[in-house]
Amino acid sequence: MKAKGLQKLRWYCQMCQKQCRDENGFKCHTTSEGHQRQLLLFAEDPDKYLDSFSEEFFDGYISLLKRRFGTKRVHANNVYQEYIHDREHVHMNATKWETLTEFVKWLGKEGHCIVDETEKGWYVAYVDRDPETLLKQQRKQKREKFEKDEEERFQDFINKQVEMGQLKGQKGKEEFTELKREDEDQKVKEKKKETNAPKKRSAFLDLIEEEQRRKKQQKHDSPAEEANSKIKAEPPWIAKNIIVKVITKELGSKYYKEKGVVRDVIDNYVAIIKLIDCGTKLKLDQVHLETVVPNIGRDVLILSGKYKGMKATLKSIEEEKFSASLEIISEPYTKKIVTEIPYEHFSKLFVDK
Repeated sequence: MKAKGLQKLRWYCQMCQKQCRDENGFKCHTTSEGHQRQLLLFAEDPDKYLDSFSEEFFDGYISLLKRRFGTKRVHANNVYQEYIHDREHVHMNATKWETLTEFVKWLGKEGHCIVDETEKGWYVAYVDRDPETLLKQQRKQKREKFEKDEEERFQDFINKQVEMGQLKGQKGKEEFTELKREDEDQKVKEKKKETNAPKKRSAFLDLIEEEQRRKKQQKHDSPAEEANSKIKAEPPWIAKNIIVKVITKELGSKYYKEKGVVRDVIDNYVAIIKLIDCGTKLKLDQVHLETVVPNIGRDVLILSGKYKGMKATLKSIEEEKFSASLEIISEPYTKKIVTEIPYEHFSKLFVDK
């Protein structure tokens, strides 16, 4: 009869990815030729397999946390129990973390999650490091700061107007004199007010109404359009097949200062890069990347200016000016020497070995 559901963890072989039903079956498996071959492979490079299993476990756990709970604070063990319900999951005893507590502490240290310990155990909250989400947060913060500054400036202006009005009022204060009649028999007649005469509006009220109209218009304007207009003010420079360096710690210190090859470009500003050392693929905005200056004699791609998109060879570097001289190798400017090209206007070309 075929077994249903989860079996005991102690009878599972991670190297062979085989689940045994009992101790006898597990003992037979460990003496099999296939298992012995897997052990020999593991013995040749144990760190390679350990890192591979650890990365799979991390990806599965984080993917579940992000998909099911988002950025909510949740008990770490609840996520783990839901994760191990998948029969194809990577077992923790095959990773570099001996316990769930050790794994949770590592998540907090690397910046993947916000973790805290309570009497009930460890809690985790996923930190969304997606470049698009980070850009939205940055744009929102800038917009809020701009609106706050505008409001403070407007309030200062109103206060000054009030002070000026008070000063004018004091200067034009009415002086009352004694009523004197030349003819005692003359009756005092009350002058009727002209109801049709237009009332004089206060400049202060006009100012407030204008500000209310301006704020109402801002609410109707699309925040996405405003954010896009700001980000598009920065010219795109990212291009395929160039080598770039990661300059953000938002993804954790593991990838900081790592170099990678741009494999694809999305919407002119976002790059899909493959890290050279570990092969990991990342999706980053160009603001989180910087160009790489190669050794003299190596090929580069010009990313800005008149010669944008052309290949060139690095001839010399001017460290004091943070610039370089390049010899263009693309038509129609072949062998043309261009000088004082800033470091950020070119980057090393990837050469597939």
